[in-house]
Amino acid sequence: MDYKNLLVEIADGIALVKINRPQALNALNRETLLDLQQAMKEVEGRKDVRAVILTGEGEKAFVAGADIAEMKAMNPAEALAFSRLGHEALGMIENLTKPVIAAVNGYALGGGLEIALACDFIYASEKAKLGVPEVTLGIFPGFGGTQRLPRLIGKGRAKELIFTGKTVDANEARNLGIVNKVFPPDKLMEEVTKTARTIAQNGPVAVSMAKGAVNAGYDEGREEGEAIEMTAWGNSFATHDQKEGMGAFLEKRKPLFKGE
Repeated sequence: MDYKNLLVEIADGIALVKINRPQALNALNRETLLDLQQAMKEVEGRKDVRAVILTGEGEKAFVAGADIAEMKAMNPAEALAFSRLGHEALGMIENLTKPVIAAVNGYALGGGLEIALACDFIYASEKAKLGVPEVTLGIFPGFGGTQRLPRLIGKGRAKELIFTGKTVDANEARNLGIVNKVFPPDKLMEEVTKTARTIAQNGPVAVSMAKGAVNAGYDEGREEGEAIEMTAWGNSFATHDQKEGMGAFLEKRKPLFKGE
């Protein structure tokens, strides 16, 4: 599939999705958000994709934010529509049945950090800078940042970042709990790919069910979350992969998962 502002490569069970507007530091405009929606539909429908890596093209930015030039003249109705489009695109990333790893290779600001937060977890380059500086422009995070960030790092820490517009480096982002791991710039994609390959070798139905259980149960009470887990776990025993995985273990061989 052809994309205006994305590069998509699929190999060895991994989809590499690059936001490709380096001349604008990969800033998000309407076209890019629509491209992201189409890319998520594509990888969702491909049985040969078992993990996704999302990153930015070039050496400077993951995504430097939403496109200010496109936003500046928006009226309230247009701004609402743009926010809704962002929420829809990022919701598709978050709810993809396959794991999505954000490889933050540079600036991840505003909408860029919000995209990374919609992924399952984040690996970052040592040169990465992360933040939600929208208040310095007279607005605030509008692609889910006021909701995902507090759930990830706590309300107080999230409010501090949102209210001050402060940008943090990769190590501070890791200390805050935003980033899982930090690597030298020349090692980032190698390490992200290594983790994606590990995931891709596991039972894809099990990984998908685990992701669904975590996401569905996260905002529920403990009892409701455990009920979601038990139901999904029971359903996993209706799959070919469960029989193959346990059979391979007992037979001391490598499993051949089919994703069904």
